Amino acid sequence: LMVKSKSAYSTPSKISKLETHIIVVWVDNEASVLSRVVGLFSGRGYNIESLAVAEVDQKKNLSRITIVTTGTPEVIEQIVLQLKKLVPVHKVGNFKRDDKNVIFKEMALFKILGNKVKIKKVLNTCKKFNPVILDQSNKSAVIQITGLRRELDKMSKNLKTHGLISVSRTGAVAMTRGAEIFN
Repeated sequence: LMVKSKSAYSTPSKISKLETHIIVVWVDNEASVLSRVVGLFSGRGYNIESLAVAEVDQKKNLSRITIVTTGTPEVIEQIVLQLKKLVPVHKVGNFKRDDKNVIFKEMALFKILGNKVKIKKVLNTCKKFNPVILDQSNKSAVIQITGLRRELDKMSKNLKTHGLISVSRTGAVAMTRGAEIFN
């Protein structure tokens, strides 16, 4: 996909390829940090496809923000550089979606309406994702699965014909493979 970049950081006539990146930001867990991080994207007119935030170290008061976004390499590079300059930011990781050294996953909850036979059929459809039943009655079930974004998109579409009435998703989280720690 080729587009002209509309970013202030690219030459208007320059044609660049859009890439999907997962940016992981370790920040102090304090008020307004998330809005400042997100502001770097919105201020440049770039959409955040998904966002996941949670405290990861209570003693050090650190949170980890995982952002999935699409942009030109030049714009992504500028966003990463600017993120590193924010005072509450400790480190920033930038990974392409197709990076084989990084694990990307998203979790989804699916609420299904149907009898036990129908729900069993749904569980069979979700089998490769190791579904977990979080709630079940005679008329419904809430099922949890974990997978890649495109897999969850496809599963959501498939389950609509099987009684799917509600979906809740986390957005992507990421971690590098192996024993090394990202610095």
